Amino acid sequence: MTLLVNKLTNKRLIILSGIFILAVTNVSASPSTSETLRAEAKEQVLPRSELSQPEVPYISYAPEKLNDGIQVAKFDSTNANKAKLNEFVKDINTQKFGKYDSLLVVQGDKLIFESYYLQGRVDKLHRQASVTKAILSLALGRAIALGHLTMADLDKPIVSFFNDLNSEQFSPGVKDITLHQALTMQSGLRIKRELYAALSTKIGGESTHTQLQALLSSSSSIEPSKQIFNYQSEDPALVMLVLNRAVPGGAKAFIEQALFSKLGVVNYQWHEGDGGLPIGAYGSALTSRDMVKLGLLVKSGGQWLGEQLIPKQYLAKATNKIVALNESDIFFTGDKVKLPSYGYYWWQAEMLIGDKRYLTRSAQGGGGQYIVLIDDLDLMIVTTGHEEDEQTMKMIAMDLLAVFQSENI
Repeated sequence: MTLLVNKLTNKRLIILSGIFILAVTNVSASPSTSETLRAEAKEQVLPRSELSQPEVPYISYAPEKLNDGIQVAKFDSTNANKAKLNEFVKDINTQKFGKYDSLLVVQGDKLIFESYYLQGRVDKLHRQASVTKAILSLALGRAIALGHLTMADLDKPIVSFFNDLNSEQFSPGVKDITLHQALTMQSGLRIKRELYAALSTKIGGESTHTQLQALLSSSSSIEPSKQIFNYQSEDPALVMLVLNRAVPGGAKAFIEQALFSKLGVVNYQWHEGDGGLPIGAYGSALTSRDMVKLGLLVKSGGQWLGEQLIPKQYLAKATNKIVALNESDIFFTGDKVKLPSYGYYWWQAEMLIGDKRYLTRSAQGGGGQYIVLIDDLDLMIVTTGHEEDEQTMKMIAMDLLAVFQSENI
């Protein structure tokens, strides 16, 4: 099964996905004078892992205005510290922090800095890993905006959205799993793999019905005490199945037509699992600029070009703290990153600089795929990468936020 991953494997997806080895070279951090770095014709058909490292990375303090709906401005129009940013960029170039492919910065609603390194290209798709989950959350919010679901539905059992399941086969407790619990990784599902495979074969076919029936029938017994945060692929699978059932035309067409097309996201991939459903846990690939669009959508409270695509009420819940987490349980915490928590597939944490604390909301994907919002600084940072031991949140807190700290503004 490509959709379901055990706990150990899932952690590898969070931290180790998209690992490739590249030689380290020292390159200048001087701003590029050419147009934004694009994939050459021969590179367009290559897997990203086979892209050669550019002789000179693309580094722009005045991002190019493209026909993509993103507003741009010059970095020099802000009061941020350019010298500090230039030093940070040099460290990215020399891979001090690991193998990063892009770094983009938005202040207000404008892109003010854009850079591509290693395997990064402005028009080349980059695997999103678990950022996919955050996109799924936005798609669910879009379904609520269009009336296919309601806020009250979040507290309904998953099984209530389906009328063609065999409840006699259900594992004890699964009938009470709510959509809210699946969105916060608290379903309590603990899948027995051999039983799942046997049930899938017995039911026959690879339909969405088969997938859901097998999921709900192959878990260990679920008790309320077991419904605690557990980062896994099964919960996004449940949410994708609900979305697929709730929206006309199914989840695949809905995400494309009702969400991506509204944002002008036309160049993307989303791998499919059983029954042709997009894989909810880790299946998507986007460009860095389209990641910026997703961040802008959240940053604006769900508005895009004057249209309310996602209800503010939903976003306020989805992207803010619902489940408090222990710092020792999360790999991205440290001296400067504290108080982690989780919403509907969006993370939260505080970044500490001196005596100041900055709340962050973020979509996170293994290997360095991040959309990080720092509301107090009116700032968004987007990264992509293919780093085995990426420490993006710590890197931002310790080295990048100083560029934009309030005393500079």
